[in-house]
Amino acid sequence: MRGLTHRAVDREAGLPVGSTSYYARTRAALLELAIARIIELDSVDAEPPPGGLAESMAGYVHEAITTGRTRMLARYEFALEATRRPELRRVYDEGGLSIRRRAAEVLAARGSPEPERHATVVVNWMEGTIFDALAGTGSLAPPGPAALRSSAREVLAGIGVA
Repeated sequence: MRGLTHRAVDREAGLPVGSTSYYARTRAALLELAIARIIELDSVDAEPPPGGLAESMAGYVHEAITTGRTRMLARYEFALEATRRPELRRVYDEGGLSIRRRAAEVLAARGSPEPERHATVVVNWMEGTIFDALAGTGSLAPPGPAALRSSAREVLAGIGVA
């Protein structure tokens, strides 16, 4: 987290020194922008693509633990940083709540009798699976697409949404 500076962002983006500070005057503002971008990248459509909800969930998780690995690890760094910086906690929580709201919308459209509660179950499964595959013991043998689809189907069956 200490490596995320205005100067480092300028260098990585190939911009003249000082460019990033035009958009984010303070370090807190820079961190807020970075969190907002991660949340934007994590956002999913309210309606999953054809192929089913379990397939969509499994696809998101698989992408997160493969090609999205760096972004997800950065998100976990921001989660920890938000526990130490109240000004970041608000931004981080707003993003998380928007993802849960979208999940509740999808589940309500699929007939969930308790979409908010079920959204928590689904998001927690996704978050836990991603975390375990990247930073937990599951990183020794991360689940593949077939295992993720099977687990997602089990979660959806458990809440009565198929």
